[in-house]
Amino acid sequence: MTTTVEANRRPDYDPELQRIADYVLDYRIDSEAAWETARLCLMDSLGCALLALRFPECTKHLGPLVEGTQVPQGARVPGTRLRLDPVKAAWDIGCLVRWLDYNDTWLAAEWGHPSDNLGAILAVADHLAQQRLVRGEAPLVMRDVLDAMIRAHEIQGILALENSFNRVGLDHVVLVKVASTAVAARLMGADREQLLAALSHAWVDGQSLRTYRHAPNAGSRKSWAAGDAASRGVRLADIARRGEMGIPGVLSAPQWGFYDVLFSKTSKDQALKPEAECRFAFSRPFGSYVMENVLFKLNFPAEFHAQTACEAALVLHPQVKDRLDEIARIVITTQESAIRIISKSGALANPADRDHCLQYMVAVPLIFGELSAEHYEDAFHAAHPLIDRLRERMAVVEEPRYSRDYLDPDKRSIANAVQVFFADGSATEPVAVEYPLGHRRRRAEGVPVLEAKFRRHLATRFPPRRCEQLMALCRDQEQLEAMSVPHFMDLWMI
Repeated sequence: MTTTVEANRRPDYDPELQRIADYVLDYRIDSEAAWETARLCLMDSLGCALLALRFPECTKHLGPLVEGTQVPQGARVPGTRLRLDPVKAAWDIGCLVRWLDYNDTWLAAEWGHPSDNLGAILAVADHLAQQRLVRGEAPLVMRDVLDAMIRAHEIQGILALENSFNRVGLDHVVLVKVASTAVAARLMGADREQLLAALSHAWVDGQSLRTYRHAPNAGSRKSWAAGDAASRGVRLADIARRGEMGIPGVLSAPQWGFYDVLFSKTSKDQALKPEAECRFAFSRPFGSYVMENVLFKLNFPAEFHAQTACEAALVLHPQVKDRLDEIARIVITTQESAIRIISKSGALANPADRDHCLQYMVAVPLIFGELSAEHYEDAFHAAHPLIDRLRERMAVVEEPRYSRDYLDPDKRSIANAVQVFFADGSATEPVAVEYPLGHRRRRAEGVPVLEAKFRRHLATRFPPRRCEQLMALCRDQEQLEAMSVPHFMDLWMI
């Protein structure tokens, strides 16, 4: 006999949601390395945001949805005069941080940029701290911001370790939304039930497709998608704080849950995975691992799988700069992930297309000895046809060891090698770089470069005295942590 009714027994919240909520509410962060790295991440992310203000395609998105809107105790957008509601402020800050593909990165089964969550964190913290001051209460301090950053990094990064959303066609900003929802709810004072409800709504949302990151549809949405996700996280946290009920079986509900609807196929030509394989895998508990090991982009505003290739190209530049017309072939040896994401041929339609093209990102430093955000712009590309001529001579091949070491939890390398062959039969030696400058294994070498990058970006927006004030503050862990959020944000306004 056919069953015509369903048993309407409301389940407990999925254990994955409970695991995240308990971490957010109860975990004590005692890692000195995590606190110090969070400070570096804050510096780097805000510096990236300031640099993005130089690009009109980014700044056209900023500001209130209704011109002239006034928001008492509104959240500030660094580098501007904007004071917005926290939902739109999270959008704007997240858009600025992410626009140039220059902020931190996490690479595993899934990829992403954990500092994308800073839009939600700063917007909520600034707004709430100002409200507290108006009520005569102690405001949030910057240690609260760093705490939220560490937790957001951890949620996004641990979910990414073993769970590939890209293989089912979903964009990694789903993890930005989930992490931003969790930490925004915590900052707002959510209890466990409210936090679980907020998380459930983050997962039940329709999730972004990766279409806008891949040939032939790569475009500028990839530069504001994370701001959009962070903003949505703030909105969902607010909805839950108002008492909106959650969806306990959002992940596991048969037929209607996230696992069955969006996570059950590994590719379009493979059958549904067995139910047991559709659940998220957790290879380690939540702690502070991700912040401690996050990757910084220090030399190049470029998709991270290409960072070591760009370093290799920079090493080769002196050997090839006077023989560019003699180049017959260029071989790039890389990992499987780079091939899947950024190896492409054919015309490149826009800056977002170019900063996700491995061949383009190698050609520019080979020719010019540098790679900056301006090198992706239409006018620069049009003025230098040699870039595309070199791209046509490139071969991209996978090195299985690079692919294995990329996923090895004790290594997490992002290796590339570049070798140039000339028409007369001569060739350079292959230059291989396994760990980029921003890797934890090169942290001591990288910190001075990060600080120099931050100083350059400050100078694009502020006068020298303000730059020195911000530089000194952000290098002083104790002073930064103790500063109130409103005072800190005051320093970033023009």
